[in-house]
Amino acid sequence: MSGDEILVGYDGSADATVALDWAMDEAGRSGRPVRLAYVFEWLTVAGWVGPGVAPGIWPDERARRQVEELVHKAAEDAAAERPGLTVHGEVFDGPPALVLQERSADAGMLVLGSRGHGGFAGLLAGSTAVSVAAHAHCPVVVVRDGQAATSGPVVVGVDGSESSLRALGFAVERAAQRDVPLRVIRVWEPPGERSARFDPEEATVTERTAVEDELAQWRETFPDVPIEVRVNPGNPAPVLVEASREAQLVVVGSRGRGGLRGMVLGSVSQQLIHHAHCPVAVVRER
Repeated sequence: MSGDEILVGYDGSADATVALDWAMDEAGRSGRPVRLAYVFEWLTVAGWVGPGVAPGIWPDERARRQVEELVHKAAEDAAAERPGLTVHGEVFDGPPALVLQERSADAGMLVLGSRGHGGFAGLLAGSTAVSVAAHAHCPVVVVRDGQAATSGPVVVGVDGSESSLRALGFAVERAAQRDVPLRVIRVWEPPGERSARFDPEEATVTERTAVEDELAQWRETFPDVPIEVRVNPGNPAPVLVEASREAQLVVVGSRGRGGLRGMVLGSVSQQLIHHAHCPVAVVRER
């Protein structure tokens, strides 16, 4: 597996199909190869494993062959729709979250549907998507069926942390590829007990200046990307969820300034995976 590959968690579900479409669009802009990964979990699969696949007594080699045919057919169809792109399909064995996390070490990006065939209708995002976003070794993009917008800006949340600076670099590159504006959002929390010396306008100016300092190198590297900066007091998660309504992609770091060292996925990232109105990219340190 190449380190530049876009790895797609694929199980034939509607969310996985939308994730594959998103990955193919990304590959069309970047020229990266795409690999579909179906993770076949022998011990826990008790229901749907693919169109026409009816598991018998496990391990069921016939069912596995049918899964391989499903994945390879999906890869062939995707390649046929995008001539010139390299697309592979592969079946792995083991727990889906763990296998995808391991495979992400050799990928440039991992794209997932928010819920696969094991998801419940009431859940906005499945456990596999949240777990992989928390532990993957590369940026993770989570796409939900009916969510993959192709218009609007790329939105990124920044707070000055190392994690958010990596997210900013990822976001400006995506905006440049798509030839769309970049909207940079910084949300700062006012002090709990305001004193007479607290000046909201001064605090906003200070936060905006910090963002502009972080953007300086990116404005120079990508001078043709229009960049809009929004600085708001409040809670980051709902502000970014609302901003996602107009966006085609929202990008965040895995943990921000408020994250605890023991947490591998911050509350803002989790809230966006569950509630954003467009695909979400979670960028973490390798």
